[in-house]
Amino acid sequence: MVKLRLKRCGRKQRAIYRIVAIDVRSRREGRDLRKVGFYDPINNKTYSNVPAILYFLEKGAQPTGTVHNILRKAELFKEKISSLF
Repeated sequence: MVKLRLKRCGRKQRAIYRIVAIDVRSRREGRDLRKVGFYDPINNKTYSNVPAILYFLEKGAQPTGTVHNILRKAELFKEKISSLF
């Protein structure tokens, strides 16, 4: 099963997170299938590759709670993602 979840990057006390499609059996820092965006909680910035995210969601990938909230806050995706759930 594939999930969309966060992968921690950055340095100590300055974390940024990549949004990745990854197998559920992999650890947090494990090998990902594809990088589909990033989230910077300090500057509150988000970048998402919309076609890649929609592709994985259509194939049955489940976003984690945090990734789901990040995608929901991005109003650009609101209509497309809510139609999938």
